[in-house]
Amino acid sequence: MKLKVKYLTLGCVGGIIYWCIEKLFRGYSHWTMILLGSVCFIALGLINEFLSWKTLLWIQMLIGAIIITMLEFITGCIVNLWLGWNVWDYSNLPLNILGQISLPFTFIWYGLSAIGIILDDYLRYLIFDEEKPHYKLK
Repeated sequence: MKLKVKYLTLGCVGGIIYWCIEKLFRGYSHWTMILLGSVCFIALGLINEFLSWKTLLWIQMLIGAIIITMLEFITGCIVNLWLGWNVWDYSNLPLNILGQISLPFTFIWYGLSAIGIILDDYLRYLIFDEEKPHYKLK
């Protein structure tokens, strides 16, 4: 039961933050972005569950950016291409795949991964009494 509460809490935090970021920068969002943000945030948090705290932060961020890009592609294929909801379209951006992901956004996810990783770690520490975060920068 504790595990469900933890991941529900973390998922809600990530989903709401992701939705707010979209509202701030695009002026609108879609309910599916709350779900995608939840899954992305939980996935970022799991990086430290599988890798040592000694893993350089930039490597964790790179893994996070790849995970988010993959989840964005899967979600885009479902909500945009299959269901036709047209939540986003990166067709006009360089280096895009099917208009669902684009290399410039992967760089954005790289930067946001640092925030997500650190926020998740501190939430786990402060709310769920997990290990105090510490990072290796070089």
